Amino acid sequence: MECRASPRGDRRHPRAGTQRSPRTGAGSSRFLCSATLILLLATPGGAALDLKGSLSTTTPPLAAVPGAAARDATRAAASPPTLTRPETPAAAALPPASTAPAAAPLSRSSTSAPTPASTALGAAQAGDAAAASPLPPTPRLVVPAEAPSTDPWYRAGAARVAALTRQHAGPARRRARNVLLFVGDGMGVTTVTAARILAGQERGLAGEEFSLAFETLPQLAHAKTYNTDSQVPDSAGTMTALTTGVKTRAGMIGLDAGAARGDWRAVAEHLVPTLFEQAERAGLSTGVVTTTRVTHATPAACYAHIPHRDWELDATLPADARAAGFPDIARQLVESPAGDGLDVVLGGGRALFLPRGQTDPEHPEQAGARLDGRNLTLEFRARAPAETAVVWTASGLRQALDATPPPRRLLGLFAPSHMAYAVDRERENQDEPTLATMTRAALRVLAARARPWILMVEGGRIDHAHHDGNAYRALDETIEFSDAIASALEEIDLDDTLVIVTADHDHTFSMGGYPRRGNPILGWVVESDGKGGARPRAVDDAGAPYTTLAYANGPGAARPATDPATTNPQDPDYRQRALVPLEMESHSGSDVAIYAGGPGSELVRGTVEQNVIYHVIREALGDALQPSEPTRPVPPPD
Repeated sequence: MECRASPRGDRRHPRAGTQRSPRTGAGSSRFLCSATLILLLATPGGAALDLKGSLSTTTPPLAAVPGAAARDATRAAASPPTLTRPETPAAAALPPASTAPAAAPLSRSSTSAPTPASTALGAAQAGDAAAASPLPPTPRLVVPAEAPSTDPWYRAGAARVAALTRQHAGPARRRARNVLLFVGDGMGVTTVTAARILAGQERGLAGEEFSLAFETLPQLAHAKTYNTDSQVPDSAGTMTALTTGVKTRAGMIGLDAGAARGDWRAVAEHLVPTLFEQAERAGLSTGVVTTTRVTHATPAACYAHIPHRDWELDATLPADARAAGFPDIARQLVESPAGDGLDVVLGGGRALFLPRGQTDPEHPEQAGARLDGRNLTLEFRARAPAETAVVWTASGLRQALDATPPPRRLLGLFAPSHMAYAVDRERENQDEPTLATMTRAALRVLAARARPWILMVEGGRIDHAHHDGNAYRALDETIEFSDAIASALEEIDLDDTLVIVTADHDHTFSMGGYPRRGNPILGWVVESDGKGGARPRAVDDAGAPYTTLAYANGPGAARPATDPATTNPQDPDYRQRALVPLEMESHSGSDVAIYAGGPGSELVRGTVEQNVIYHVIREALGDALQPSEPTRPVPPPD
């Protein structure tokens, strides 16, 4: 399988009129979904890395990072806590009444994948880093094989799927060998509709008649997205529902709803296993692909258990959690106790895996952000050195996949923080792979392992653009997401692979007015005259033109009135109007669509709680997730 370009090729965006820096303007803010984490860490040259992705000219002293000095003094002496779940879980929030229930071992030659400097750490740098960052002892995070049978959300989800199976699955139904889960972060139904029209218009059509790749899948349902404590959800709680079968609080990952946000001491008591951990324990191969940091909420929910989504690296942990050795999200990725951990990890977030002060391999003005001195990329490689490739760029990814034999484990961290938006990657010729390229690469590596597999692919920056009130990038990222799905559908077989495409939540994005058929979806509203022609541009009650697309809240409400003759709503950096002024546009609580095809997809129907999707996947796999090996034993402390 060749890593080809996206189906849209190297298309330069026809509306990309201004050449604005990716660090300024509407499309450039690589902000978090959670506004509370804006962490500045020292980088070479006196700049500072903002985990939103921007560079600041002021570098705070180390003391500006809460507890940094104390952590440096205590980390060497601290031993990681043993996190084990007791037999009887604490009570979780009850679901509403409407949802109450009635492989083969690894074998490979010792030949290592190539590791040139452009592909992985150079030999000298790797040697120095290895000396400073020895492989840690076996992790102390102990994950149970199953969620507790007493959890009401788990029981209700399993009961709903059992009922669907009785009603709609025949006795000779096929089982899925593989599972491909696509998550469009923030991709609500209006986003799908507008992106569909934009994709059609880019192909010279009126637009409305077009279909995105996933809209051709045969099954369709709706998911309720609320968290147990929030009517309008966040990605941490919603993705936890998708990957564990248990609904939980906003802001928490891999824990049930009985935990309190931020209480790291309660993790062992409320930890629930993820689908990916269960797959690893059963001998399946696993992978995660995203355009965000690989430690961001959606990908993290595939492997991590943490009471606050912002604890992506050690510097963001509370001082007492750091002193106790509680593992941050990046550490949990490489220290997974299930099987041999994730086999493929592709996305952004390189700074969170490199030690503070180590120059970034692709951006010398930036550096690693870890305060514990560990190089987690080396630790990922150390689990299977001869079988693992670590890459930083699209060209490095191609080199790794062209190796003979190709790698059986792959870590690709293509940016210090989130990966670039597609339009910015193309305008600046950045050496970052497309989402379609990463998806094909992941499928190639997983196929080479000759085992059943589970892969999650996230179009993560749809959400970020919506938060910035920037419809252009939100829709363009949705089309990139659709292109990745189209590429995957060409590579897999729906006879043995369950494909599910959904979103974690929606946004306050709207499509309104009465634009005529074929009106540019990003443009001003122009109505039909009812005779085959067009009326003059529509105006609001104040006499100003308005666009088809808008937001209920967000930064567009603070946008000053401008002369429409000099404002182009189809420019990539244009912010749509909003009603309520907010620094960042918010999520919405609307249901999201679920599209599905392949074995088990007949269970995707109706309106369901979001955690039911996990149980659909479990039912589709049948007995494939039965553990083939016990949880890795925990050695006594040194």
